Amino acid sequence: MNRLFILSFVLVFVVAGCTNSGEEMYDNLQFSLSIPTVGNSWVVGDLEKNKEIIGKDGINNWKDKNTKIRTYFKTEIAGSIDVGLIAKSGSSSQIELSLGSSTKLVEVNTSTFDTIGVTRFEIVEPGYHFIEIEGISKTGSYFPEIESVLIGGEATTGKIWFAKEDFYWGRRGPSVHLNFQVPEDAGDVVYFYNEINIPEENDVLGSYFMANGFGQGYFGIQVNSPTERRVLFSVWSPYKTDNPNEIPADQQIKLLKKGEGVYTGEFGNEGSGGQSYYKFMWKAGTTYKFLLKGKPTGNGETDFTAWFYAPEVNDWKLIASFRRPITVTYLGHLYSFLENFYTEQGNITRKGDFLNQWIYTSKDKWVELTKIKFTADATARKESRMDYAGGVEGNKFYLKNCGFFSETTPIDSYFERDGGGEAPEIDFEDLP
Repeated sequence: MNRLFILSFVLVFVVAGCTNSGEEMYDNLQFSLSIPTVGNSWVVGDLEKNKEIIGKDGINNWKDKNTKIRTYFKTEIAGSIDVGLIAKSGSSSQIELSLGSSTKLVEVNTSTFDTIGVTRFEIVEPGYHFIEIEGISKTGSYFPEIESVLIGGEATTGKIWFAKEDFYWGRRGPSVHLNFQVPEDAGDVVYFYNEINIPEENDVLGSYFMANGFGQGYFGIQVNSPTERRVLFSVWSPYKTDNPNEIPADQQIKLLKKGEGVYTGEFGNEGSGGQSYYKFMWKAGTTYKFLLKGKPTGNGETDFTAWFYAPEVNDWKLIASFRRPITVTYLGHLYSFLENFYTEQGNITRKGDFLNQWIYTSKDKWVELTKIKFTADATARKESRMDYAGGVEGNKFYLKNCGFFSETTPIDSYFERDGGGEAPEIDFEDLP
């Protein structure tokens, strides 16, 4: 059986590793689960070392003793937990493992992957936990390669959650969504208005806070690098492919116009179509406004246009307007989402607040949206990651993911915020 996966119904009995003076020796540690480090471990506070040290085989290329690595899992119950490793070291190494306030020094000197018993820790309460591993000393160039962390014992008799496969998505973390419930009698949706405010310290690298999603695309803000942030607007082609070069000419998204300084082009991998983005260093703690229009042309096509409002600029900015062929529709399937697109950042929590949602309909009136359905992606639904939440706080909706917080909002839950807000004051004819 592959060591990287659950040791199904098999208890592995090993002798504990070296103990510090005064510590209890556990001679019969029991391991029932193997947590692959490739999908469940992160270097603490160092993006580049995450790329260097956490590879397809788990923890390797580990040189610096100041590096701390955490392997995460979630427990359903509290209790004692036996901990071990599947590891090897080209030379003798000493590492320290900790869980909560308890630590254990372990020596690794096996040249081939082997089971190494560590100790028995105590889990005080259910939820997410991590085993932290830190280098102490080594005689060679590297600290051990660690394929997996082994756990067993009382705390593992309840359910245990961790990523067992699809490690790329497991490391990215779960994506979460707000699906806005449009009143049946509202009429056709021509405009969709939304606001986002990212709380301080939640503008994490690799985050996409998507404000105005619709059946044919999405529109929101991203954190792309320490020095670059974007306002992104994309529309999918009706031709289903991940390769934009395969789209027939009569099914390609056509750019009608774009704002000054806006990049436009094609995108692929998640469907294909037309993409636009504007580099703008938006800030946490500031409320930004998003306006999207979708209206059929009368010739079997539909035009989609996106505008962005930043208080720093104090005016609406055109991002882009795209024409989608073989499409006759107004705006539908209105939603927002939060995702992380950097695997190295999946251990950091981020949150977005979504405020003041309105639609302007074919009946020439504004309608407030006050009800949502909370959903999440396949990573959450198959329980590879359980650190996802969303719903309502006060008079705003919110989404939160990643970072291994223990709260979890039931998927497909419904929430409602208070209505009675003021409709946006927008002169549609005056928009750029």
